[in-house]
Amino acid sequence: MAATVRRQKPRRLACWALMTVLLADLLALSDTLAVMSVDLGSESMKVAIVKPGVPMEIVLNKESRRKTPVTVTLKENERFFGDSAASMAIKNPKATLRYFQHLLGKQENNPHVALYKARFPEHELGFDPQRQTVYFQISPQLQFSPEEVLSMLLNYSRSLAEDFAEQPIKDAVITVPAFFNQAERRAVLQAARMAGLKVLQLINDNTATALSYGVFRRKDINSTAQNIMFYDMGSGSTVCTIVTYQTVKTKDAGIQPQLQIRGVGFDRTLGGLEMELRLREHLARLFNEQRKGQRAKDVRENPRAMAKLLREANRLKTVLSANADHMAQIEGLMDDVDFKAKVTRAEFEELCADLFERVPGPVQQALQSAEMKLDEIEQVILVGGATRVPKVQEVLLKAVGKEELGKNINADEAAAMGAVYQAAALSKAFKVKPFVVRDAVIYPILVEFTREVEEETGVRSLKHNKRVLFSRMGPYPQRKVITFNRYSHDFNFHINYGDLGFLGPEDLRVFGSQNLTTVKLKGVGESFKKYPDYESKGIKAHFNLDESGVLSLDRVESVFETLVEDSPEEESTLTKLGNTISSLFGGGSTPDTKENGTDTVQKPSEKGEAGSEGAPPAPEEEKKQKPARKQRMVEEIGVELVVLDLPDLPEDQLARSAQKLQDLTLRDLQKQEREKAANSLEAFIFETQDKLYQPEYQEVSTEEQREDISGKLSATSTWLEDEGFGATTAMLKEKLAELRKLCHGLFFRVEERKKWPERLSALDNLLNHSSMFLKGARLIPEMDQIFTEVEMTTLEKIINETWAWKNTTVAEQAKLPTTEKPVLLSKDIEAKMAALDREVQYLLNKAKFAKPRPRPRDKNGTRAEAPLNASTSDQSEKVIPPPGQTEDTKPIPEPEKETGPEAADSEPLELGGPAAESEQKEHPEQPTGQKRTLKNDEL
Repeated sequence: MAATVRRQKPRRLACWALMTVLLADLLALSDTLAVMSVDLGSESMKVAIVKPGVPMEIVLNKESRRKTPVTVTLKENERFFGDSAASMAIKNPKATLRYFQHLLGKQENNPHVALYKARFPEHELGFDPQRQTVYFQISPQLQFSPEEVLSMLLNYSRSLAEDFAEQPIKDAVITVPAFFNQAERRAVLQAARMAGLKVLQLINDNTATALSYGVFRRKDINSTAQNIMFYDMGSGSTVCTIVTYQTVKTKDAGIQPQLQIRGVGFDRTLGGLEMELRLREHLARLFNEQRKGQRAKDVRENPRAMAKLLREANRLKTVLSANADHMAQIEGLMDDVDFKAKVTRAEFEELCADLFERVPGPVQQALQSAEMKLDEIEQVILVGGATRVPKVQEVLLKAVGKEELGKNINADEAAAMGAVYQAAALSKAFKVKPFVVRDAVIYPILVEFTREVEEETGVRSLKHNKRVLFSRMGPYPQRKVITFNRYSHDFNFHINYGDLGFLGPEDLRVFGSQNLTTVKLKGVGESFKKYPDYESKGIKAHFNLDESGVLSLDRVESVFETLVEDSPEEESTLTKLGNTISSLFGGGSTPDTKENGTDTVQKPSEKGEAGSEGAPPAPEEEKKQKPARKQRMVEEIGVELVVLDLPDLPEDQLARSAQKLQDLTLRDLQKQEREKAANSLEAFIFETQDKLYQPEYQEVSTEEQREDISGKLSATSTWLEDEGFGATTAMLKEKLAELRKLCHGLFFRVEERKKWPERLSALDNLLNHSSMFLKGARLIPEMDQIFTEVEMTTLEKIINETWAWKNTTVAEQAKLPTTEKPVLLSKDIEAKMAALDREVQYLLNKAKFAKPRPRPRDKNGTRAEAPLNASTSDQSEKVIPPPGQTEDTKPIPEPEKETGPEAADSEPLELGGPAAESEQKEHPEQPTGQKRTLKNDEL
């Protein structure tokens, strides 16, 4: 029995452990019931959420728009985001930051930094000597890195998602351009970390678009490969992607659809922004020509004027996509001078002729990387806002040689929808249909190291080695292990990008450092000293290219092996006990037991002797030792990483940045609360001053009361105008509370008079129906009666009391001046109705479940029933009246009604009965002390 208990105990512990894990998972899920995605474009962003009951929905911003400008305005005491910030670009262009993602992960000498300065000269960029990067110098006190600005925007996107989902959200999938390298991806992850977001994955926007396309066409995907090309031209860049769709057999979920990125081509600067900048330059030149000879300044030197021109250029580009020409016009462009000029589509296409020539470039790159031809592509689908430009479609159609371009996808929202589907798939809170995603490495990564070799006797030289870690267009996420042999001491190796020959010279300069990391190993020599008798199997470095496309070195190990012989196992106490029992009963030596297969196999001890006396001798083969096996020893090696492309923010600086952003968010929330309090106070003053002149308010107030209230309102309004700008939130709320207290009596009287007609009408209806119900209950024959006299008299008493209260209170109210507090209160009417309704519901519920009483039988055994032709009067004569009431008793007349305009129109019956007695009796069917709670559906 004890052995049985010992066997069950681990099972119970395992069950408790499993329950604990499941409970922990459920508790964790309680905070992650909604996930979000952020499609972070150059010009605008789209936010999507998934929550229970709301699958894949685009979030509307505060202006009820589905996309939000990627714009942040940073001032000394406030911040603006989205559309509010975009409107501030003209008033304060220096403090309004746009297209700052182009600076992520780039050092000061990067050509894109110089390009940003040329495009937006109003921004002052400072230099960070520690990381060799730039930051925005808005004022001497305000300095923000591109990562910090992006963090603010991500935090704002989360607030939009939380308001839309009506619950907290912390898990997100963020889209990034497919051409982002390691430094740029790490910069986005650091920005999300500052914002307190848990990034489930950085997904390439072209992959997210392909996933959205596949999810909504799951039924069209089969075992035959389908090659689709997505041409995505957005505001800042262009990416062309070749995707193969087909069903594959998975290990866990069986046959499922899969998308595989086969080829990618891109142009980092080809997009709608460059077209708008060309138009802005054209408009600026036209404006300067119109003012030539007036000794006017160049409009290009005025940041506000240039911000107005860029906004007009954006509108002009959109209009010219549908019209042959359009009139550009700006009121008060500079020095109160209006600007007006006609621009044709032909002029626009001439301005951007060199840009349109670059349209086929990404297509050729994608085909080369996929090693495919155009005739293998089934369809070319347009994505991105800039593909709406007619010339882009014309050039692209000619380049791909198709009859038409596919426009069967939402060009603006496809990436956001694909990313949020991936977020739901990665989250533990949702279960979605599997869709296998195989992304591709765009920039190959290799490992380089140098070691000594002996070419001739006594002649040693250094040999440089390269090993490809992740090849170009290879799938990821993926793990790889590199083994270094012939090393017995500490050494270094390098992680660099591989062959980037597919990039042009300018793209290589923008790409930045081609060296990623130098890895310094410490402890290799000590590991060899620790295991001198073991054979080295090399130094193994474990690499991981995760779902976000970010490379990491998980660990480095020194591995050794040796051959060891297994020592015989020590016989267990339970085995010895079993053998002893077997020997006592002779079970170990009888041939019958061997034939039945119940013989206990004995294990030799370390000395090779039998485990117990009386056991049969072991065969010769079992006495031999087991063959030698390999024993593996792993020693972890210390690693020091020297980042070469772009150093990450140090932990202390990261913490300071996160705290700085939290303080700004808290300041914004406090500011919003103060503005809300000020608006509430101002609105209350205006609304109440207007109400004082309305007839319904004048009817219930005296001239003196209205003057007193009006005077207090005017004084508070004056205070708000003169001193309100410096008032705290608490002071504003206190002023509002004082005014509400002052006006409470007035508002109460008006609200009560509004409620009286409806409430009194409902009370009259309930009284009439209750009286009719009671009258019907009294007429039920004695043999069929289901209600007791106590129950009916109780209801009768409540009806009478309610009638009396209603008539008395209405009469008292009619005598009161309208300017005094009313005695007829809507809450009292509702309470009386609730008490009466409770009694009626109890009786109705009892009738609903009552069973008919059996009829008495006559002498012949037949049930006595009334004749079919018996009249109602004949049957009613057999009704036995209640105690204390004769058969000739007539209905009790209605109590005297109060005269006056407030008296009720109905004429209910007045029902008498032993009301005093009913107060002391319980309902027979109801246990003492138990309340009769009835449901509304029991009527």
